[in-house]
Amino acid sequence: MPPCPLKVGLIVPFGVDVDGKTQRWNEIIAMARHAEAAGFDSLWFPEHLFFDLGVIAGNDDERLELWDCWSILTALGAVTTRVEIGTFVACTNFRNPALLAKMADTVDEITGGRLILDLGGGYHEPEFRAYGYPTDHLVGRFEEALTIIHSLLRKKRIDFEGKYYAVRECELQPRALRQGGPPILVGARKPRMLRLAARFADYWNASYIQEPDKIAEERQKVDAACTKANRDPATLQRTVGMMVDLSGAYAGRLGDALRKYRFRFGSPVSGSPEEIASRLRAVSQEGVGHVQLFLEPNTMAGM
Repeated sequence: MPPCPLKVGLIVPFGVDVDGKTQRWNEIIAMARHAEAAGFDSLWFPEHLFFDLGVIAGNDDERLELWDCWSILTALGAVTTRVEIGTFVACTNFRNPALLAKMADTVDEITGGRLILDLGGGYHEPEFRAYGYPTDHLVGRFEEALTIIHSLLRKKRIDFEGKYYAVRECELQPRALRQGGPPILVGARKPRMLRLAARFADYWNASYIQEPDKIAEERQKVDAACTKANRDPATLQRTVGMMVDLSGAYAGRLGDALRKYRFRFGSPVSGSPEEIASRLRAVSQEGVGHVQLFLEPNTMAGM
């Protein structure tokens, strides 16, 4: 497969670092502006209410706390001018999907058409339980939410009644300048989610895959899902989230727990700048057009 022109994105600091220190807005904005000036193509902010590393590490008090995704994302869009801004991943089960479509279109207006809307149904049970969200039928709920969001962004109206959501004569107004709203990104590996990506998404994501040969395996599944949906596989752009370990990784208070979490996805990319660049070139050879890098340590020096 010929290489794609590769966009390189950065997952920005999101709340509390591995030492338990709160990452303030002035620190996040400084890193975002530096990333834009340094040439990164996109900035991404995860949507977790918190992330319980203790689920992986076996310790009750090892949590990463996060600021609200949409508040930070909107502010990032307002203080940058060139980089694309993306959710990684916006959980449709945290909000009414019609409201989420309106939020996304509003952020797309604020950013001048720079939003990438990465959507998922969520999976991290501790945050669902803590904030009172249902944990049953997550994919079924996601399918209905995605139907509503896609229809509102692309067609600007929907009348829908499902098992989990109902919207009546709902119309999305006013509209952002970009025709059809922001592109939708869906991460998928299993058949049901691949079917939804082939039907609704503009971008497909695999997170986190570090090895190019494994990307090739997943790409074949995506191609098959598109073919089954009577869609040209070339019309679904490919993106991959990647862990990158730099000097000083895992030195903080949550280092052991964070290492266990990151190594669940395979060994993170590491090495010299030339070695990391070589890995990114290999990823582009597999047809990937955009990567989201999750650095450790996720600091100005690391970037």
